[in-house]
Amino acid sequence: MSITPVTFARQGAALARLEIVRPVIADERQRRIPLRFNPTDYKLSKSNTFAEITIPGLETPPIQYVRGGSETLTVQALVDTSDTLENVRTKYVNALRNLMRPDSREHAPPIVRFVWDEAVFTGVMEKLDIAYQLFRPDGVPLRAQLDLSLKEFRPAAAQVSDPPRSSPTVEKSYVVRRGDTLSSISAAVYRRPDAWRELARANGITDPRDLRPGQVLTVPRLP
Repeated sequence: MSITPVTFARQGAALARLEIVRPVIADERQRRIPLRFNPTDYKLSKSNTFAEITIPGLETPPIQYVRGGSETLTVQALVDTSDTLENVRTKYVNALRNLMRPDSREHAPPIVRFVWDEAVFTGVMEKLDIAYQLFRPDGVPLRAQLDLSLKEFRPAAAQVSDPPRSSPTVEKSYVVRRGDTLSSISAAVYRRPDAWRELARANGITDPRDLRPGQVLTVPRLP
């Protein structure tokens, strides 16, 4: 027997859904946006930005970490109403399309959470592709394939409270970039601009302004 979306759905209830996190909605039925079927997979992607430090005579320039990029989640979902012959656009699709529109209270699109038995990802809807695949004789769509892309949302306050990524208890090195100062480097590696004297002492720097792009500094452990 061939497996159709409807017969597949009868094998078990779908758990995957999107939930609106902000703005706060008290009614759970309005807050939850169900998917008719569980997706077969989803993909998480994250990238970092690095700068190449140009040093004459080197074949491969050193690279310096600049910043992290937002993580993204992509998932393909199928919604289908061929068993009830309802309009799949009004039944499922429009609620997802509304996630692309600015909310009047937030003046920005809603923040949502992708949930599949457990919370998987929190972000904003960055992209939504809709392909209608099955229709009634009068043209009403009954099935749609949805390609969703969410971009990570993390409040600035939550990121500031994260543990420092550059531990002050581990000795490291740092390649000076144009525009760097000892205090800005200290803020980057220690999260303490006032610790620049430790950098100067460890590298024998007597003039804090005497920094050259490409210069490699030792970043000592803080006492």
